[in-house]
Amino acid sequence: MRSEDTIEDQKRKEKFNNSIRLMLAYLCVATEAEASLVRKVQILDKFGLSGAEIAKVCGCSVGSVRNARLEAKRERKP
Repeated sequence: MRSEDTIEDQKRKEKFNNSIRLMLAYLCVATEAEASLVRKVQILDKFGLSGAEIAKVCGCSVGSVRNARLEAKRERKP
């Protein structure tokens, strides 16, 4: 940390970076309008987003994201 960076500056930068990540994630699934929530969660998991962040991007609840992840795991098993 540079001496001229204040804690407020760091918080502002972190918030900005998080906003950019969420915006990029949204843009990735915006073109997948017809895709299921399971598919959207699979795409967004590649960004390393939390369940709450994915829920925010998809406009659903955290529980729905958790269920979509479980369903995706079931689909992968032979």
